[in-house]
Amino acid sequence: MSRFRVRLLAAVPALLLGVALPLAAQAQGAAWPTKPVRIVVTFPPGGAPDTLARVLAEKWGSLGQPVTVDNKPGAGGNIGADIVAKAPGDGYTLVVGTVGTHAINASLYDKMPYNNLKDFTPITFLASTPNLLVVNKTVPANNVKELIELAKKQPLAFASSGSGTSIHLSGELFNTLAGVKMQHIPYKGRAQAIPDVLGGRVHMMFDNMPSSLPLVKSGELKAIAVTSAQRSPAAPNIPTIAESGLPGFEATSWFALLGAPGMPRDVQMRINAETLKVMAMPDVKEKLATLGLDINTGTPDALMALMQAETAKWARVVKESGAKAD
Repeated sequence: MSRFRVRLLAAVPALLLGVALPLAAQAQGAAWPTKPVRIVVTFPPGGAPDTLARVLAEKWGSLGQPVTVDNKPGAGGNIGADIVAKAPGDGYTLVVGTVGTHAINASLYDKMPYNNLKDFTPITFLASTPNLLVVNKTVPANNVKELIELAKKQPLAFASSGSGTSIHLSGELFNTLAGVKMQHIPYKGRAQAIPDVLGGRVHMMFDNMPSSLPLVKSGELKAIAVTSAQRSPAAPNIPTIAESGLPGFEATSWFALLGAPGMPRDVQMRINAETLKVMAMPDVKEKLATLGLDINTGTPDALMALMQAETAKWARVVKESGAKAD
């Protein structure tokens, strides 16, 4: 199988920074919110999407209406995303979408309950993060080369937070480039997967950095490498997979805010403006940076262009890797 390079966010700066608009001016006149707001998270509590949703919910509390976070995990995020795809387009049911729910799953699953491009109102890109390759402390490998050698000698398995997630596809990409066949073990979310990695029932996981970095710092898990092209400022001592023996390896998770279809433009732009305001707050920037989340907000149109590009790109990756929804 030919080698390939995965660049999740190569086009993000041009897409998000090159289309600056007077968002606040466009948002004027929208009355949102006049009733409670619901943010659906397509995975269990504890991961990066949940963290981002709860930051928005906390800060939006000052707008005068309750904002709740509703975790609806399952089917690689499809269950939660589908709830929003079928909700009224009034701006009161939102979702923190991921590279899985709004790019990868479209080609990974034979049948999807929603169209990832047509059934949502894009609001803004939120943030991205590398995945962190972590292993159980008893795994006799301390770097990528040793892990590949071990995988060629004995069966190994990697956990994921669900089929179609960047965590899943990071493992499939590793298999392809390293020439190994580690078994994929999908869970309903990282909250279910991590305990099995900690307990040694599964050898490893390509987890989102905000979830696993605290466990690495506490000594509960062993970090092997990060999946991004460059080392993360949040963990500069952890090498990349590419520099550790698999040149060209790059995979990054991203997260975006979307609403139900048919949202009025003024409401869409009001939510965009309020989201950008929160993500620019110094305490929010500091908290997310500590967790390894790189904030990169922008316009709804830029988000749509990114999703279109990512959907096409991941379709090629899924085809070449032979990945399937378990």
